[in-house]
Amino acid sequence: MKIVITPAKRMNDNIDYIDVESLPVFLPQTEELLGILKTLKVDEVKKMLGCNDQIAQIAYLNYQMMDLKKDTVPALLAYEGIQYTNTAAHVLTDDDYEYTKQHLRILSGFYGILRPFDGVVPYRLELNNKVKTEKFKSLYEFWNSRIYDELTKDDNQILDLGAKQYTKIIKKYLTSSIKYVKCHFKEESDEGYREIGVYVKMARGQMVRYLIENRIDSFEAVKQFNYLGYQYCEALSDVETYVFIRKKGT
Repeated sequence: MKIVITPAKRMNDNIDYIDVESLPVFLPQTEELLGILKTLKVDEVKKMLGCNDQIAQIAYLNYQMMDLKKDTVPALLAYEGIQYTNTAAHVLTDDDYEYTKQHLRILSGFYGILRPFDGVVPYRLELNNKVKTEKFKSLYEFWNSRIYDELTKDDNQILDLGAKQYTKIIKKYLTSSIKYVKCHFKEESDEGYREIGVYVKMARGQMVRYLIENRIDSFEAVKQFNYLGYQYCEALSDVETYVFIRKKGT
């Protein structure tokens, strides 16, 4: 079973307690993208990222100075944010490490797909950012089926814990030979059950933590997730969608 998560915007390049193990599998394609990004002016970076002037200037300088093979850090430790804090990758045991290496994958607009201990550098580029050239009209078109093909080359089960704008590049290519499940995390409210962004990110991180700690390798075992008070809801779930709910006051 491959567990799919998505990156955070904030990144940390000061990691010295877990070593980089490998280079990203699509590093040549990332080098191609970087070559394109280096040609952009600050105002073009701003438009592409949909950000303010300060972020655009920082991203522009980052692109200009970026060296993809220098001062890299393990991907799983490089990303910061609510989801990654809740995963708590910095406390992995040796056994956790082996499970994580085998099962966890991070989707990326810049790197395509990452193993948890691939070496990365800080970057700012999301899969839905407007990167367009004569060769391709979007990053979805650039990556095409490569991410899906890499993800499924030695596994036929995908557990989707990612954001929609990333994982739609997987769903587009799904075949009947692949077992796919998407997880949703919902809170009880007066209007029923609904997703709340910050809690979804927390739950995704905790789900990754649960999967690692319990060495989960089947979809049936995923249903037993109960961290943070969540419980699997059979009534709201189906064969491709697992819904976990949390009651008020939990």
